[in-house]
Amino acid sequence: MQYDYLIVGAGLYGAVFAHEMKRQGRQVLVIDRRKHIAGNIYTEQILDIQVHKYGAHIFHTSNRKIWDYVNQFAEFNHYINSPIAYYKGELYNLPFNMNTFYKMWGVVTPDQARARIAEQIASMHITQPKNLEEQALSLVGTDVYEKLVKGYTEKQWGRDCKELPAFIIKRLPLRFTYDNNYFNDRYQGIPVGGYTAMVEKMLQGIEVRTGISYREFAAERETAEGICAVDHAGNIYRKVVYTGMLDEYFDFSLGHLAYRSLRFETEEMPACDNYQGNAVVNYTEREVPYTRVIEHKHFEFGTRPGTVITREYPAEWREGDEPYYPVNDERNDALLKAYQELARKKENVIFGGRLGQYRYYDMDKVIQAALDAAEHVL
Repeated sequence: MQYDYLIVGAGLYGAVFAHEMKRQGRQVLVIDRRKHIAGNIYTEQILDIQVHKYGAHIFHTSNRKIWDYVNQFAEFNHYINSPIAYYKGELYNLPFNMNTFYKMWGVVTPDQARARIAEQIASMHITQPKNLEEQALSLVGTDVYEKLVKGYTEKQWGRDCKELPAFIIKRLPLRFTYDNNYFNDRYQGIPVGGYTAMVEKMLQGIEVRTGISYREFAAERETAEGICAVDHAGNIYRKVVYTGMLDEYFDFSLGHLAYRSLRFETEEMPACDNYQGNAVVNYTEREVPYTRVIEHKHFEFGTRPGTVITREYPAEWREGDEPYYPVNDERNDALLKAYQELARKKENVIFGGRLGQYRYYDMDKVIQAALDAAEHVL
């Protein structure tokens, strides 16, 4: 059998691209090395609660076209992301806003808050930040940095802020309103019934095989159609859409691109109806090993008995670990360009998504990129 596309990865990029191809009458097959679809937005029902298995995912966008697109596949609730920061027994609202500044200093007007921050910044006398710590201090002053930025950032990156380059933090948003909404986007919410059900609907009527990697499934061969992917049954795939790790596709021939990874500890608590009162609580002191605790029922305003929490631990990435965040420093930027040069020579392969393009994507931007790629090839 001959397929138009072999789509490697059943995450958001692969699912959107597959849906668009099927809609236009193309023959596609989707494979994924994991034993489930939906990639990192995969949700699983536990204690009648949709649990985000790979960390919290809140859909948000200002793009009406993308909002209308996802609403084809799911009904979204009205969840607003309003995380809380915990620092040595103190609670602060995020993002940094007037509620944060009132709790920290007792100020009640934007002018008072601006003056306090400006005074702290001026006392630093930092004109050319040499590292991330100096960059952050020059943006938000000492109190916000020490309580809400320093420890959290050091846990995320696994090293002292003085050892991190200044360019990692280009800005730290300060909002001088009493608004705890983390995102400025017009549209925001969580799909009712979870993200897995949403991706299932995207892939409806499409052949999907899970638990198999691209290397196990297919090889590139010269055929009458040109260089194509061919599986062990002799099926031919004219094009490949590859959403796995870019460097892995090329067998790490130029070296490994670096990532930060995550580790999750999920705890079912059938006897507890409400563990922390909020969906996301960040732990910003360095001494607490996890960066945040997620209580999943609050994403859907759950009132059912029992709860499920997940503690999220940042980790150094090693080969074989799950890659999450690309490390965009000089060494990796140069290596990425070298791999992109190799990728440009692969005329039968489209590299897409967070891993295939080695960049951090919000969900709406992943969908837009997949739609753009589909429109281009069609």
